[in-house]
Amino acid sequence: MKKKNFFAQYKQFTFFLILAVVIVLIAVFAPVVSGGVDPLKGSLDEALLAPSKAHIFGTDKMGRDIFARVIYGARASLTATFGVVALIFFIGTTLGVIAGYFGGIVDSVIMRIADMMLSFPGLVLALAVAGIMGASMKNAIVAVVVVNWTKYARLGRSLVLKIRHCDYVEAAIVTGSKTPYMILRYMLPNALPTLIITAATDIGGMMLELAAMSFLGFGAKPPAPEWGYMLNEGRACIQSAPWMMIFPGLAIFIVVVVFNMLGDSLRDILDPKDE
Repeated sequence: MKKKNFFAQYKQFTFFLILAVVIVLIAVFAPVVSGGVDPLKGSLDEALLAPSKAHIFGTDKMGRDIFARVIYGARASLTATFGVVALIFFIGTTLGVIAGYFGGIVDSVIMRIADMMLSFPGLVLALAVAGIMGASMKNAIVAVVVVNWTKYARLGRSLVLKIRHCDYVEAAIVTGSKTPYMILRYMLPNALPTLIITAATDIGGMMLELAAMSFLGFGAKPPAPEWGYMLNEGRACIQSAPWMMIFPGLAIFIVVVVFNMLGDSLRDILDPKDE
């Protein structure tokens, strides 16, 4: 019997992977997709124009083209989101694997710090950190990373503890295997699949957190074309110019749904319980 092609076998994953690639390509080729329109320049003579052939998403209160700002906003939002996920994945996985492998006081210190971070509501703590550091996209990323690494640390630790005292691990230690080799050869391969699934499913959530930070004034600053900040700008004109909020909000909704479904599809493929 002929074996099915991977992409034909996992149609849902393939569908959402294609959509995710399209979204990333739109962000990369924003100048082409936007028709060369500068998202930062506008004319007050064209302020708050409704969607038309000239401006398909309308214009904002500064006369800037909202379509161009939404397209360029994909760059800022995706770059920040991927950066956050990569950082919390690296930091959390590293600390979790170290805690699980070494145990003792190292494990206690790392896990107590994680418990302390988890005792605060996530977004509130992120806002507090961003408020102390100052409002900027860079500081918003740091704030979200500070709050969210704990999940990966606890998950990585639990996955390492499952095999830490297995016979083959103890045998490798007895035969003289060094700590870096043990971690790279036995610990990480056991933990990575589950952690990768978690990272993929977190992309949508991290994007929403960063958008919330910008919406509340702790992230992107004017005149940056960032979706959360664009929602903040449109809030004052929601009755007279609702398109200022509709299109950035729709962009966030679509991207979050696509990456959430992509993460769920990836989980179905990599889940060891899957038949």
